Amino acid sequence: MKNEDDPKGLIREAYRIDGITLAECRSIFLDWALSLPAEADTTPAIERLSAHYGPDHPDHPMTAVLAEGKTTLTTPRRRGGWRSRPRN
Repeated sequence: MKNEDDPKGLIREAYRIDGITLAECRSIFLDWALSLPAEADTTPAIERLSAHYGPDHPDHPMTAVLAEGKTTLTTPRRRGGWRSRPRN
């Protein structure tokens, strides 16, 4: 099932992994956020993913991570690398 809020299926797969930890879910969430287009507004996407998966999985660590993401995530900004280094 293709979901434009989860184009790589990372969130979906996290919910399918038995025994996944909170730390692993946070790592998957970060991968998910960085895989979205730079102009994407993550807040509505998180809301929709949370509404889709949360009710059936209230105690899953990814549900907690999505809840955290609703209040703490801003658009990911990529910093570092060769472009941020001073030029001589």
